[in-house]
Amino acid sequence: MPLGAVVRSIAGRDGGRLFIVVGLPDDEFALIADGDLRKVEKPKRKKRKHLKVIYQPIAELAQRLPGGKVENFQIRNALISLEPREEE
Repeated sequence: MPLGAVVRSIAGRDGGRLFIVVGLPDDEFALIADGDLRKVEKPKRKKRKHLKVIYQPIAELAQRLPGGKVENFQIRNALISLEPREEE
């Protein structure tokens, strides 16, 4: 599971939501943020087995993540562009 990957939570109260991997503290956990409820400054620590990779890393975000220079609005915009839109 690489930094910048778009994942869907498959367990817990946030099940079904999209997040971006912003950190990998060890082999069992990932730090995820959505820029809205979970900010980059305080990402959620979640077991990797409870996450499903939906999209490969977003290049723009993946390059900035090791240094932590990603803003919440950048994560929100990336996730909004990936979510399916409802047809009117």
